[in-house]
Formats: sequence, C-alpha cells, structure tokens
Amino acid sequence: MPDVLLSVVLQREHHEIDCGVAAFIEKLDGGCVDPEPLCAALEALRRHIYLEETFLFPPIREAGLIMPIAVMMREHGQLWHAMDALVGLLDDTADHEPLRESCHRLLGQLEQHNSKEEPIVYPHADSDLPSQVHAELIRFIEVGRVPHGWVCQQAAR
Repeated sequence: MPDVLLSVVLQREHHEIDCGVAAFIEKLDGGCVDPEPLCAALEALRRHIYLEETFLFPPIREAGLIMPIAVMMREHGQLWHAMDALVGLLDDTADHEPLRESCHRLLGQLEQHNSKEEPIVYPHADSDLPSQVHAELIRFIEVGRVPHGWVCQQAAR
C-alpha cells in the first residue's frame, strides 16, 4: 500500500461502510433480519473512527485545522451513539420499522459527515502527516484492531 493516497483508502472505507448498511436495509426490506452486514459495517465504522482520532486528527489539528477537527470529533460522538442505538434495536426483530428508520438516519449522518471530511480533512492526510504517523496509519489500516472497550472521545462524555 505504499504508493496509495491515504485519502483514497479512507474514502473507500466510507463507501464500504455505507454499502454494508445499505445491504442490511435491502435484506430487511425483503423481510430478512440478517444482522451480519450491519454488524460488520458498524465494526468497520468504529475502527475507522478510532484510526482517525488516534492517528489522523492529532497531527492535522496541530498543523492548524482546529475547528474542522472539532466538528469531526463532535460528529463522531453522534455517530457512536447512533451505532449503539442500532445495536440495541437488533434485539427486537419483531418490528422492522424502527431498525429501518435508524439505519436510514445513520446513512444520512454519514453522508453529512463524509461530505465535509473528505474534501476538508482528507487532503491533509496526503500532504501534512509526519512520515512516522503516515507509516503507523498505513500499518493500522493493514492489520490494526481497535483496543477492547475503546470509545471515541465525544461519546465518552
């Protein structure tokens, strides 16, 4: 992955997460509650948030992009709470409508979030990261795992 732009990899993760939620909704619309695509997408989103808050955001914030990073962090907290609510709804498979609505709401939140993050923050991933941070981020993308029990900063408040 050495010659790949980080912005491209991060945007691809956004797309894969969206597709996982959409696949769950499609099956749900067909009357099947198959939590696997949704759980995989939520796990990928939690991992994505972790890598941003741990590796990507600190050096970009230090370089002066303070307010956009603050907005991204706040929105991560909102996304985290939305994911927790969705997991809770998976226990009640009798009524699909609240689950469907929550999935659509999450997709809307992701669209709003990604529409800011991709053009404003991600270009800095390609140009402003110290080489050591860049290498750590690439390593994490390839093999990293979120530490057990980790919660994003704004969700922990």
